[in-house]
Amino acid sequence: MNPDEQLSKIRERIDAIDSQLLELISERARCAQEVAQVKLNASQFVEAPPVFYRPEREAQVLRAIQERNPGPLAAEHIASVFREIMSSCLALEQPLSVAFLGPEGTYSQAASLKHFGQSAIPSSQASIHKVFRQVEERICDYGVVPVENSTEGMVGQTLDCFLESPLQITGEIELPVVHHLLAGQGTEQSDIRMILGHEQALGQCRQWLDSHLPDVPREAVASNGEAARRAGVETGVAAIAGELAVSLHKLDTLASAIQDSSTNTTRFLVLGKETVPPSGHDKTSLLVSARNRPGALLGLLRPFEENGISLTRIDSRPSKTEKWTYVFYIECEGHLADDVMGEVMGQIEEHSIMLKRLGSYPRAPI
Repeated sequence: MNPDEQLSKIRERIDAIDSQLLELISERARCAQEVAQVKLNASQFVEAPPVFYRPEREAQVLRAIQERNPGPLAAEHIASVFREIMSSCLALEQPLSVAFLGPEGTYSQAASLKHFGQSAIPSSQASIHKVFRQVEERICDYGVVPVENSTEGMVGQTLDCFLESPLQITGEIELPVVHHLLAGQGTEQSDIRMILGHEQALGQCRQWLDSHLPDVPREAVASNGEAARRAGVETGVAAIAGELAVSLHKLDTLASAIQDSSTNTTRFLVLGKETVPPSGHDKTSLLVSARNRPGALLGLLRPFEENGISLTRIDSRPSKTEKWTYVFYIECEGHLADDVMGEVMGQIEEHSIMLKRLGSYPRAPI
């Protein structure tokens, strides 16, 4: 059999497989419609509206898909495919609106797409505070905000908003950050007179900028998306932004992957109103304010050690209520519904003047 005949046979198999995939995906979508109808019928007998989006269920499905993946496609690639299928099916039940730190083209938008898929309705917001407000006022179903970068640390604005907000954390997203130097089409690197970027992005690319463009001024702006937008309309302006901004703002890439760390990753939190049931692989976030006395922090942390609970993050922020007093942001493994966690919460309350449970949520499945 010659190569053309071999290719023809393989393509026939691919066409047949595609037809099977289409039918199976359509059948899955019909199941989603049936689920929606069952939930709507059941809601007639209770006061609460039906809950269509189940973060813990999606996390369980995505983990199971990755564990069963036989290859040759990478597990995270398979999970991304199923994420889009699930996103489209959920839109048949109830389309979700998601607020993110804008404008369009930011890493927050990329994180939103990674977690909710293309079928969610995006809503760009000018600040982290406005993302919180959109969800609090039920204008959007969920919000996505940055909380931590692997090289630049915690995002203080996000932690400060949690002090005032009644919202729960319903999920987390880990997004590898790849920064590019972007400018309007036809711009050369020698034409650059100003470099714009979010303050964290500028910090994450400091070594590259110092080495390649040491004499060009840098200006921090509200977001990388805003930097990209201005680079597209202002002569001599370059932006630090991600791949999403290139096509959105019709920019040229002057230099790729200019971040100083190849493992640069940003974590985002998903904001919602409902408590999330356990998924089997969960985290819990807390805000705790300790009494101002010797050993206060040790008193907060000892219950975790004594009960064998691993801390994944601890950070502090000024309380803004009294000079030199602080609020601690604590993340740990486990779920608030776990018996051992209830014991820990009780012990922490004995050593604190404020304990705010921000929520338990599935660990990032992709």
